[in-house]
Amino acid sequence: MRYYLGLDNGGTTTKAALYDKNGRELGVASVSTHMLTPGPGFAERDMEEMWQANCAVLRGVLEKTGVRPRDIAGVGVCGHGKGLYLWGKNNKPLGNGILSTDNRAYAYPLLWRKDGTEGKAFALSCQHVMACQPVALLAWLRDHEPERYRNIRWVFACKDYVRFRLTGEAKAERTDYSGAGLLNLHTKEYDPALLALFGLSDVYGALPPLCGAGEVCGCVTEEAAKDCGLLPGTPVIGGMFDVNACALAVGVAGPGRFCVIAGTWSINEYVCPAPVLDGTVRMNSLFCLPGYNLVEESSPTSAGNNEWFLRQLLPEFISAERAAGRDPFDALNAWVEAVPPEEFVPVFLPFLMASNVHPNAKGSFVGLGVHHTRGHLVRAVYEGIAFCHKTHIDRLLESCEKPPASVRLAGGMSHSPVWVQIFADVLQMPVETVRAGETGALGCAMAVAAAVGDFPSLPAAVEHMCAVSPAVLPDPGKAKIYEKKYRLYQKTIACLDGLWEDTQALIEQGDGR
Repeated sequence: MRYYLGLDNGGTTTKAALYDKNGRELGVASVSTHMLTPGPGFAERDMEEMWQANCAVLRGVLEKTGVRPRDIAGVGVCGHGKGLYLWGKNNKPLGNGILSTDNRAYAYPLLWRKDGTEGKAFALSCQHVMACQPVALLAWLRDHEPERYRNIRWVFACKDYVRFRLTGEAKAERTDYSGAGLLNLHTKEYDPALLALFGLSDVYGALPPLCGAGEVCGCVTEEAAKDCGLLPGTPVIGGMFDVNACALAVGVAGPGRFCVIAGTWSINEYVCPAPVLDGTVRMNSLFCLPGYNLVEESSPTSAGNNEWFLRQLLPEFISAERAAGRDPFDALNAWVEAVPPEEFVPVFLPFLMASNVHPNAKGSFVGLGVHHTRGHLVRAVYEGIAFCHKTHIDRLLESCEKPPASVRLAGGMSHSPVWVQIFADVLQMPVETVRAGETGALGCAMAVAAAVGDFPSLPAAVEHMCAVSPAVLPDPGKAKIYEKKYRLYQKTIACLDGLWEDTQALIEQGDGR
């Protein structure tokens, strides 16, 4: 029997999952990694700790399942997009890795938009610049940490760093780098003119050779095998940006459906043959299937806000429920169901890490009253995150030729029937989920299965290994209720727009900047 390993490196959690040819998940191992916040807007992780976390979950999933290393057909790695992981000229990690929720470079996209740089870059990269993209972060390092900038040997995306540690081969997989502001989407290659626009010409030589998502581009080295428990020589594919992996896992391997990923980031996307070039969407990037592009609207405004709420405001409750052998999310869902959607709950702006409006907007509850309970606040968080996704999805609907047949939902929210119903009612579209615990890892496993020849193509692997659950249909009676709430959500954002510059000034003053 042959098995396929998928590694998924998220913002704060590293997971490995093992699959058979039918897409059955045999086991999962996960490890949390610490987010470091050395200053306001900073979000980092220790790169050596991150590598050890990947080794730990690989060993863990093998031990948990009892599968022999010799039966592993191959490994695929996905990870969060954007952010920055640098390898130094001294052959060691160059400082901490920078996560996709980092906002230190927020001023650079504003400047480039104002002076026309972004418009010129869009003609080549087909994407608007974000503060967490490598181009903005590299510009920040050039100006604030010049010694570190001068010592860059390789510029890696998250999963490309992990694959480098597994194989010793420095490669840059196209789906990630095409979403990083570093690739000309028309030529599908690096473009010196693009780097020159951002003043980054001197890092051109530090960009690794490009490779494909489903290409076997290295094998596990003897050194890595000792750390992670795999056999030396085990094939490792290029892997992919995690939003590609999740799309595959939910069966979106071509046009016709939207994929919505509700994780740390609010990811909303569809696949099409050509990029959207009128500037109405945030990002175009290369999809993992040759000949297709991924049209994406995204921001770090999704379920990560719910995790913060639980961790900071309900830690004792969560601990007590788990100690009693109960799933705390069952209780939370019951709280939300006990508050009818027509009842007013505070407007929640899910901007704890960043926003999809003003670059310095912050998370907020607006309209809080003494009568509001924990259940009202949890419903407010659920609804606010769904409204933020709707903002992105409405932009996508304007750019596609015809509305999708359905939305395929992935991420932690997809396991909550209450949240899935809220999504369906807010969007007034059917919402489908898949019977998979770890969609990112499953998408990687599908690509491995095709790469090692166990399926004739990646679409064939997707069709065989994906199991879709029945659609959750929207309640037409809820449409007007949620439309009124959504308009209030939008008005709240507009009313607070003038507040954020003053807020940021106070934050920077307190930080000594």
